Amino acid sequence: MKRYSIVTIGFILFLSLLLSACSSDSSSGGKNSGSEILVGVLLPVTGNNATDGKDMLNAMEMAVEKINNDGGVLDKKLKLEVADDACDPQTATAAANKLVSKKVVAVVGGYCSGSTLPASGVFHNANIPMIVAAANSSELPEQGYDSLFLINGLVPDQAKTGADYFNDKGAKNIVLIHDNSAYAKNLADFAQKSVEENGGKVIGFEAINPEEKDFGSLMTKLKSLNPDGTYFTGYYAAGGLMLKQFKEKGVPGFFMVGDGSYSPDIISIAGAENANDLLVTATPTANFIPGAEAFVEEYKSKYDLSPGPFSALSNNGVNLLADALKRADSTEFEVLKKALKDTKGFEGIGQVIEFSEQNTLSQSNFHIMKVVNGEFTLEK
Repeated sequence: MKRYSIVTIGFILFLSLLLSACSSDSSSGGKNSGSEILVGVLLPVTGNNATDGKDMLNAMEMAVEKINNDGGVLDKKLKLEVADDACDPQTATAAANKLVSKKVVAVVGGYCSGSTLPASGVFHNANIPMIVAAANSSELPEQGYDSLFLINGLVPDQAKTGADYFNDKGAKNIVLIHDNSAYAKNLADFAQKSVEENGGKVIGFEAINPEEKDFGSLMTKLKSLNPDGTYFTGYYAAGGLMLKQFKEKGVPGFFMVGDGSYSPDIISIAGAENANDLLVTATPTANFIPGAEAFVEEYKSKYDLSPGPFSALSNNGVNLLADALKRADSTEFEVLKKALKDTKGFEGIGQVIEFSEQNTLSQSNFHIMKVVNGEFTLEK
């Protein structure tokens, strides 16, 4: 899976704005006819991150089914229109324009920040609100789009959570590794800042190609640095292989990953023995959230597996949209956007949603997860 620089993403965004301007008018976000309200879903359903994308879609479908069984919204049924972004900026731009052409009222989704960044520009230009359930680069709110609403905590909060854990454990010499994607580089940069603010030292700041399979030379370098902790900020496909080789090479210290690697796949790729004691900065999965028992059981019953890292957030995103549509009593863009902005005390699974001036969560939701005997547990 190819990764792109911020400059490339900016160029793609510029082109995407031109495309969406040609393909839609200012009312495209507010018009749905017939007996359905069409909701766009932007997720990776192919590629290295398809596992988490499918998990998010499952949770959204559960929300839609319940909403529709309870009578729908504005006397209509919700219907999901899914577009695959493959966690790739160019694919995401095409997928976003596809959803614009379908005249969706709003979009829920966004897993990889690198693909969500250009896609969010397409939706903003087309007057379509987007609720971002997973992607959390600080660059997303920095775009200044008043139609973009983030219900996951931001990268700076995640970086501080990881750095504080290292500091609490006396881990002062830290290696940071990213894959040059927008999210991973952003997280690594903020992690460096947080480590240094805590009085620690970043003794290595490395970039990898996420398509690599052999990290032997990197692990040899890390071992010579003798770190107290290593923090990989990229995604689980590379993270699992890196963790396996980290343990095999005997690199000392903690191994931590960001929420882009928070997936059961990282355990299967690394092997349960190698994954033991792996640390993750993430929003806890639903099975760690008090009051989410019914959701967990329903998910397991429907899909014969446990809900994943972003299932609760994705379910919350659809329910938040339904709530805003009801409060707006309209699908018209400006009215719906205002209803989302005015959200107060919305109780989702594991979070109460209210928005800051930048349309980000008023309160961070990051914790430290730890793998014990092949299973994720809540560490802190």
